[in-house]
Amino acid sequence: MSSIKKQKSKFDRVLGKKDVFSIAFGAMIGWSWVVMAGQWILKAGTAGAMLAFVLGGIMIMFVGLTYAELTSALPQCGGEQIFSLRALGPNWSFLCTWAIILGYVGVVAFEACALPTVLEYIAPGIMKGYMYTVEGFDIYAVWVAIGVVSSIIITIVNYVGVKPAAYMQGVFTFIIVSIGVVLIGGSAVSGDVSHTKPLFDNGFGGLLSVAVMTPFMFVGFDVIPQAAEEIAVPFKQIGKIILISIGSAIAWYALIIFAVSLMMTKSDMQTSVLITADAMKKAYGGRAIMADILIIGGMAGILSSWNSFFMGGSRAIYALAEAKCLPAFLTKIHPKYKTPSNAILLIGAISCIAPFFGRAMMEWLTNAGGIGAVTAYLMVSISFLVLRKKEPGLARPYKVKNHRFIGGMAILLSSFMLILYMPGMPSGLSYPEWMIIGLWTLLGVVFYAYAKRRFPEFGRILDIDLQEINNQ
Repeated sequence: MSSIKKQKSKFDRVLGKKDVFSIAFGAMIGWSWVVMAGQWILKAGTAGAMLAFVLGGIMIMFVGLTYAELTSALPQCGGEQIFSLRALGPNWSFLCTWAIILGYVGVVAFEACALPTVLEYIAPGIMKGYMYTVEGFDIYAVWVAIGVVSSIIITIVNYVGVKPAAYMQGVFTFIIVSIGVVLIGGSAVSGDVSHTKPLFDNGFGGLLSVAVMTPFMFVGFDVIPQAAEEIAVPFKQIGKIILISIGSAIAWYALIIFAVSLMMTKSDMQTSVLITADAMKKAYGGRAIMADILIIGGMAGILSSWNSFFMGGSRAIYALAEAKCLPAFLTKIHPKYKTPSNAILLIGAISCIAPFFGRAMMEWLTNAGGIGAVTAYLMVSISFLVLRKKEPGLARPYKVKNHRFIGGMAILLSSFMLILYMPGMPSGLSYPEWMIIGLWTLLGVVFYAYAKRRFPEFGRILDIDLQEINNQ
């Protein structure tokens, strides 16, 4: 049994409703809609791609309901770590949190490479100073410099306080939504409904090929529980914000897919390099500047996802260290900024190293991180049902109805997602991605063994006094 230690929160509660929503929604929409919307349509057809996102969104909504209840009941920094520790004990909690950290770090590392890649679309020929080639990708000094400098800036913003990071997140999310609305509006005026055919393409296989991607387009709502101690919102409303952010993301992806399909025929998409940008250009009379404006929205999406997962990853690392499951130096809270400074610096260092390895390795890391996220979703869903039985008297400001059905569906769908990653499945992971998972697992075993031996309080439960907000 884990020991329980009472203490006051070390964080400042400064995040309002708009901050919380922009952190989750901005992370979920990211920039994948810029580079992948056309591919989704080609795989499944217009209606098929939209239906795939609705079905994927339903899966995530079941998981989101478990998060909504648990976050309102246990609003402490760490999210998944707190839920699983309370329900399943320190060993399973370590596995759950280590898995979600892989997901967060994978996205952070990838975004450090995505930003210079997007800049190439706007300014072809900008990449100078050839250095070397990794997996067929030529790495240039300018490419690395852009990734490293932007990583440092994101690190500094997160280091000096969650409020500046949340403000920046709000700006990025506003830019993404504004440019998306311009695309949707232009397509509604200039589009042709006949372009949306075929509504369904490649049969059930096409639908499934898009559906398996969708859960990972929705990763991001789970950042909210990570920063729960910094949220100055009644806990019942936190649960509602999680569900609203998921619903908004479902609507966003469906509208973007429809807007692109109104402007681009199937043959147009097959010959386009950046389909969504070309759709924007076509919607406004072939003006090239409109494609560049859309790409700016993509850049804002990169930065919004980067910022959100940076925030979530640093809090997950801090929470695991605070539970005496990682080295103690990772528990440091900056006395002035009230941020987990050492955890932030650690992720910042990984982010700065990432551009030196090129895009191929980062894509492997991101895909490997997906299985980490789904593993955490499965364990949170199990924790949801366990805590209902284990602690029926636990205050739950946001209480889910029909909890057995909701929890059971969340477990079933999360398990189904995991199966889709397995070898032999059409969406199964590649050998390099399994290598990354293996190395991450080995590193986790090393940290686990170290913490077990070093800390008698391994897996301690912290009881944070948060009643002043909970009673609002």
